[in-house]
Amino acid sequence: MRTDHFTSFDGETIAVHRLGSGRPVLMLHGFIASAKLNWIEPGIAQAVADAGFEVIAPDLRGHGESAAPEDVGAWPGDVLAKDQEALVAELGLTDFDLVGYSLGARTAVRCLVRGMRPRRCVLGGMGDSGVMQAGARAAMFEDSIRNGENAKDPRAGRYIQARIKAGGFNPQALLGVLSSFVPTKAQDLAGLDVPTFIVCGQDDADNGSPELLALAMPNAKAVRVPGDHLTAVAEPRLAAEMVAFLAA
Repeated sequence: MRTDHFTSFDGETIAVHRLGSGRPVLMLHGFIASAKLNWIEPGIAQAVADAGFEVIAPDLRGHGESAAPEDVGAWPGDVLAKDQEALVAELGLTDFDLVGYSLGARTAVRCLVRGMRPRRCVLGGMGDSGVMQAGARAAMFEDSIRNGENAKDPRAGRYIQARIKAGGFNPQALLGVLSSFVPTKAQDLAGLDVPTFIVCGQDDADNGSPELLALAMPNAKAVRVPGDHLTAVAEPRLAAEMVAFLAA
């Protein structure tokens, strides 16, 4: 594993972790996480690399080793997708696969809507509402980040605050991430013909229904694996299902 850095479209620095060789796979992690937490530590990155792919796993803006700006001007709509477009251009990628989990899956969909065309796409931990609306869940995160144990859901507030502290995240940057969300319309999904595999934990309802999301896309299928939204990434079957789809 090696870590590079590149300057994105607006001058912010993004860290990119790379492993293996072969067909490039751009892998996007979840909210209040990092490439290390979602892909490297659970062994998913290694499983993908062992299957003959090159893992390209950026830390999304506001996360990991990437820039975490507080200036509201650093968080325009779709900024995370714009960062991925800049990374694809920086690396000269023309034939690659795209994988995302949770926020990363939402970002992957936005990349597709904006015109990115990977060979295949994997969306993990994502359902219809997480892509098309995201409002209620984003509001929960914002409330928890701003108010902690005084949030509307005190347990969620305490949990989110603990994750922020443990990972050394900048709360203002995380709020910037949430402010950059752009909803995806049904007609946008209906126009995405990239072969797409949606994989979620059996007990994961955090972002709506993966089955309904698959139905909204013309070339998608959904599969369930053991676990919930947080634990599914550590489930060996999730990595196995992802690799099987990419390698087919």
